[in-house]
Amino acid sequence: MEQEKRSTFKLLFYLKKNEPKKNGNVPVMGRITIDGTPKSFSTKLDINPNNWDLKHGRVLGKSAQALSTNLKLDNIRVRINKIYDDMLKDEGFATAQKVKLSFLGVGVMDDAILKVFKDQNEDFERMVSKGKRSQNTYNKYKTVYNHLSEFIRERYHREDMAFRELTSDFIREFDFFLRIDKECTHNTVWVYTMPVIALAELAIKKGLIRQNPFEDYEISMEETDRSYLLKEDVEKLMLLKPSKSKYELVKDLFIFSCFTGLSYIDIQNLKWSNIQSFFDGHQWIISRRKKSDVASNVRLLEIPKRIIEKYRGVTRNEYVFPVPSNATCNSHVKKLIEEAEIITEQKVTFHTARHTFATMFLTEGVPLESLSKMMGHKNISTTQIYAKITSQKISKDMDLVSHKFAGMEAAFIEMEEEVLV
Repeated sequence: MEQEKRSTFKLLFYLKKNEPKKNGNVPVMGRITIDGTPKSFSTKLDINPNNWDLKHGRVLGKSAQALSTNLKLDNIRVRINKIYDDMLKDEGFATAQKVKLSFLGVGVMDDAILKVFKDQNEDFERMVSKGKRSQNTYNKYKTVYNHLSEFIRERYHREDMAFRELTSDFIREFDFFLRIDKECTHNTVWVYTMPVIALAELAIKKGLIRQNPFEDYEISMEETDRSYLLKEDVEKLMLLKPSKSKYELVKDLFIFSCFTGLSYIDIQNLKWSNIQSFFDGHQWIISRRKKSDVASNVRLLEIPKRIIEKYRGVTRNEYVFPVPSNATCNSHVKKLIEEAEIITEQKVTFHTARHTFATMFLTEGVPLESLSKMMGHKNISTTQIYAKITSQKISKDMDLVSHKFAGMEAAFIEMEEEVLV
């Protein structure tokens, strides 16, 4: 079906019958014509030629495949129409070649979202190689890039898109793509959409766009149960004599994390140079979190100081501890929890020690602001999750003892009723 626009623009879908596939299907092509000059492109769709409506440039019938293909063709038409309109508005003229290249994302633009994302990832990779940022965070960004690239190809039949083309529908459709096509959980969708939103904010700073196209998109992390140990459980673990000597190191590292809040990767990267005497005369860990590059300064109490001294000279290099792999740590922690006969509602991993630090010190009265700085959180709202956890623990504790006051409560209610009478 041909569509005219301002007497110069035509878009036609047709079949390339001279290149049939093994299953008999043939490619669906598109032809953009402006001022009599045509440019063809592949829609990356193929159909049975017997089902093609030559007059209307669509697939015949109402089968699921026909409806899906026609919807994709409609989307292509909408995209090309918009590119043509925007080109006339921004540049005053349009050619078939320019519209085609813009649609395909070929040779385009320093202001394309995937190009900017790729450049950002390359910069981040260099920081990882210098030990300034986390490999895991870089892996996450690569995963998001791959998902975003696949989404743009499948949904928009493009290799890239300019920031000025993005709308609020783009991020919502990417959200849907992650949930349905990639079967991501809600919190994973939150993690994967944040870098894309950050790219739009970066584009504003660079002057590529004036307004954030995703500003009315809202998503927040759903709170999940974070495993942690109670103070008495930490003491039981601390006093435990493991059945095997190989568990001793992981036990010490876990306890160290319970009293410093350092994550596995930050303990692994802890150097002797990070341990310093500070303004108050006490020893502190002065470092930056590997995950976020945020400062994390923690005063050392007696227990972690003694653990540090226990391993002095063991590594024979600049690192404080000889840290096993994360998998080994988690495996040994599981054994230690069993041997200490500690019962918890959630699974205990090495990272549980960091959560334990937060809940234990909040319970003992450390202010939320101080805890947030020690844990190297970018935002205090992250730390507030632990405050809610401790409140929930208090509520559960009250539930356990509330029945013991049932007699007093009944007598009080009876007294109140007598007064009213």
